[in-house]
This record gives sequence, C-alpha cells and structure tokens, in this order.
Amino acid sequence: MLSGFGGNPKVPREKWLDAQNPKHVAISLNGEPTLYRRLGEYIDLCHKHGMTTMLVTNGTFPKVLERLDPLPTQLYVSVDAPNKEIFDKVCKPKWNSRAWEQFEKTIDLLPSLDTRIVARHTLMKGINMSDKNIQEFAALDNRADPDFIENKGYVFVGNSRENLSADNMPSHDDIMEFSAKIAPLTGRKILSDSKPSRVALVGQQITPIPIPEPTMFFPDDLGIAPPVKHLPIVQ
Repeated sequence: MLSGFGGNPKVPREKWLDAQNPKHVAISLNGEPTLYRRLGEYIDLCHKHGMTTMLVTNGTFPKVLERLDPLPTQLYVSVDAPNKEIFDKVCKPKWNSRAWEQFEKTIDLLPSLDTRIVARHTLMKGINMSDKNIQEFAALDNRADPDFIENKGYVFVGNSRENLSADNMPSHDDIMEFSAKIAPLTGRKILSDSKPSRVALVGQQITPIPIPEPTMFFPDDLGIAPPVKHLPIVQ
C-alpha cells in the first residue's frame, strides 16, 4: 500500500522513506483476528521489530485472549450492544448460539489482562443509545474496567447497509451527549473528541503508548518486487 506512493512526485521523499519503517500495526478489518492460530507469534514478531500492536476483537473467543502470549500493546474490544437482545439483532452471530455468553466471559476477563484496554461502543441512533442502554453499557464497562472507552458513531457504509439505514448515524452532538452521560457512571471523564470522526474518548487520563524496544530489524533496502503476470496475454 505504501510502495506505490514512491513514484508520486507530490509525495515528500522524507515522509515516504519514514513510512517504510512502520511503528504501529493494527490487527483488524479482515475478519475476527482471534481465529488466527499463529496470532501470538505474529504479535511477538511485531514487538521484536519495535512496533506496537493494536488487536481489535469482538470478544467471542475469551479462551484465546486468556492464553494469548504475548498480549498486544493495545486491546480493543467491540462492545456494540448493551444486552443480548440488541447483540443478536445487530451483531447477528451466525454459528455461535453462545456468542453473548462468550462475550460476557471476555468482559469479565479483561481486568486480569496486563495491557492497555479500550472498550469501543459503536453507537447507532434509535438502536443502542437510549438512557437505559447507557446504564447497561456503563454496567459492562465497570465490569471490564478498561483504560479507555471510545464512543464512535455508526457510519452507513459496507455490508451494514443491508441491516441499517443512514438514519441510524448519530451526529457528533449525539456522541457527546452519550459520552457526557456514561462518563460519570463509570468514574471517568471526556478526554478528547473529533467531530469529523464523530468519536469521543472517555477515561481518566491520556497516557502514551509504550513502544517496544526492537531486537530484530528489517533489511536496509527491502527492494521492490518484480511484477508478476498471473494470466497469459492473448494476442
């Protein structure tokens, strides 16, 4: 993804060179990462190369998180539903009838994990933002005791458009109102927010992420792989 920008004359050369040595790795957006059997090995290699790791999980495999070694630098848990009814409606577990039960096990496991933990609430207007829902979310957050609570507005994109509508997108004011209500219920305060992203961060204080000390290094010049033609050219 980064290599292609090297040939763009508008890209500052120093920034492109700096981008060849990433410092942060996000393990998400490609299915549930705790299904990957070599997840711990991958995280360990990232840390040995001096990179932080952010693992995003839906929390339905608590045993994997309990046994994971090493833990990621930061663990994001998607807490998108305040109760089983909304969980089944929104998350739609297809093969695990005990998904909510497993998710609750993860919630109760989190205080024992020695890493930075974020509970992320994806907020959907008209679905999980009522005052009752806020009370239920706060109860889950108090059980999980995360370092941060991230309240993020739902965005009408991707496959979610099959189940939700643009009307389910909350405004940034809606996000801030939700955050102002849940913060005192969890003994926290609003630390930061971003209006363009419709997100607010709730916690006690902002602390920097520790960057692992590298013990392994990439080659100075990784080079550019030659093009590969997978299909024959038909004349």
